[in-house]
Amino acid sequence: MIESQQIICVKYGAAFLESDLNEKLGIALNMRDNLFPINGLRHKPENGTCGWYIWAGDGFSEDPDYFVPIHVRHIDEWDPKLKKYLGLGPGWRFLIADDYEDVWFDQSLLD
Repeated sequence: MIESQQIICVKYGAAFLESDLNEKLGIALNMRDNLFPINGLRHKPENGTCGWYIWAGDGFSEDPDYFVPIHVRHIDEWDPKLKKYLGLGPGWRFLIADDYEDVWFDQSLLD
C-alpha cells in the first residue's frame, strides 16, 4: 500500500504522510451507492485520526452524522482504489471518476 501511495505523491509533488492502518478516517455512507465523482480531502491528523474525509457525489452534507469513522485498514471494504491516495499529506485533495483523476493542494484545509 505504501509504494502505491508514494507513487501518487511523486506524481503530484506532494509530501508523503502515511495513514496508519489503526488510525480512523471519515467516510460518507453514500460511498456505498456507487456515485461519482469520489472526493477526498485531508486535514491535519489528530486524536487517532489520519485527517481524511471521503465522500461520493458533487457535494457533501454539513450533517454531523454524514461521515462515519472507519479504521484505515478497512478502506478496501469501501473502495480499494482509494488507498493509493491516503499517503497524500494534509492539505491535499483528490477527485476521481471512471477514467478521471485530479489531485491538488488546498491551503485552506490547513488554515
